[in-house]
Amino acid sequence: MSHRGKKHIIAAGITPSGEFHIGHLREILTGEIIHRACLRLGLESEFVFIVDSADPLRKVYSFLDPEYEKFVGHQLACIPAPDEDGKPSKNGETYSDYFLYPFLDALSKIGVTPKIIDNYQSYIDGKFAEAAKITCENVDRVREIIENISGRELSADWFPYNPINDSGSMDGLKVSGYEWPYIYWSDVDGNTGKNDLRFGEGKLPWRLDWPAKWSWLGVTCEPFGKDHGTSGGSYSTGRKFSEMFGHEPPFPLTYEWISLKGEGAMSSSTGVTIGPMDVLELVPSEILRYFIARSKPSKHLEFNTGDLLLNLADEYERTCLSIVDSKDENLEELSKRQRVLKEEAEGSIRYSKIDDNSELDDSFKVPFRHLSMLVQIRSNDEDVYSALEKGGYITTAKKPSKKLSEKLSKIRNWIESEHFPDNLRININSSIDVELINNYSFSKDYLSQLLISFQDLDEWRSLEISQAINSPAKKMGLNLGEVYSLLYLIILGEKSGPKLARLLEELDKESICKLITQAANHKTS
Repeated sequence: MSHRGKKHIIAAGITPSGEFHIGHLREILTGEIIHRACLRLGLESEFVFIVDSADPLRKVYSFLDPEYEKFVGHQLACIPAPDEDGKPSKNGETYSDYFLYPFLDALSKIGVTPKIIDNYQSYIDGKFAEAAKITCENVDRVREIIENISGRELSADWFPYNPINDSGSMDGLKVSGYEWPYIYWSDVDGNTGKNDLRFGEGKLPWRLDWPAKWSWLGVTCEPFGKDHGTSGGSYSTGRKFSEMFGHEPPFPLTYEWISLKGEGAMSSSTGVTIGPMDVLELVPSEILRYFIARSKPSKHLEFNTGDLLLNLADEYERTCLSIVDSKDENLEELSKRQRVLKEEAEGSIRYSKIDDNSELDDSFKVPFRHLSMLVQIRSNDEDVYSALEKGGYITTAKKPSKKLSEKLSKIRNWIESEHFPDNLRININSSIDVELINNYSFSKDYLSQLLISFQDLDEWRSLEISQAINSPAKKMGLNLGEVYSLLYLIILGEKSGPKLARLLEELDKESICKLITQAANHKTS
């Protein structure tokens, strides 16, 4: 991009037709990361977020009351927000603002503060007037571009501007004439009227609206979804229209969708969503940024707030650790591939920071996975911090960092929510279920030896606990997988769970030995 000069306008844009979801974050975070990269290169850069509030309501979505039927075709900035029952509210808030402001709040929490461009207001302010004039005076040329590039035939009465009637609707209108600055229209009932293009009465169709924004804003780069980037798509026609408007088309960057695992691509209109504010209640902001920053835009991403969230946190923490551990490496001693991997890791963490100029916070050293276990067996935060100090994760339990406190709070929210995976829930047995361990023929002999090993331990720590579990098993020639399944059944009633030695370290030794004694002494059926 630097070949286009030192000044850049990076844009992202979304229609506020329904609840924003983390799929929308791919576009806006990709743009914001490009903006940050420009600044790092010493370029002048501005990041703008275009709110397409001039778009009409397309249909009555599933989350809306049928009463919204009367607003179909009306611009989102001009219709009322839905109330808690999905009915048009009477509090004065607009539909577009109702969905926009929670999203902007979420963006601020992940360090994204773009300049907001309201499309509806921009039309009123005459920002689109010049592009509209060029379009309406070159109807045949516009038609030719769309038909040749998109491969679809336009109707004989098609016109490259959508008029609006006196009630505010764009539906069912046909342009009957044009003479700058007015277009004249009629509807199916024979009503007629005119719109003044200088003041944004009506709007350009999407394939012209988009490049018109590039022109008057001076956009040099804009990420967009793969649907717009296909051959014959709106970017293909947009390039030509941008040239008509006297602007070099922005550098294209196509991104793939984010899907909810098992449910498909996220969509506000279908209700397949999870909002960024919902996710930010469950996961630290840096990890949510990392989800986007770690991958090339062309890579399809899957997300859920269960196992994939936990794996994402694991990956983020490993990447942070690798950067810290390799800080003093001599780049000249690395292979080309090693240098590339190092640069990619550093870039993904750099652009995961909320504040681009901040240092990497040490809270990554406390594993998200380990904390999710501790929270379930420690009722208050002070006990969690004490356990972390004992385990060597933090130096003092008295004054945890702000980021660690935030991480702990969000993990508590996660565990208490419907999103927490059942297979990660920890319930420590108070007694054993004999039926569960009857199939382990080796159990009595092994458990007797394990009790001796545990009782001989001077330190009840994970390393010593792990050795005490493994040593008798190896001497008896037992399969370690079966040994661990047996112990999980005794302690949790499940065949698997968190790292066993780490879990036992946090539990009372006497209680664990009591459970193992019960299992060793049980009578087989």
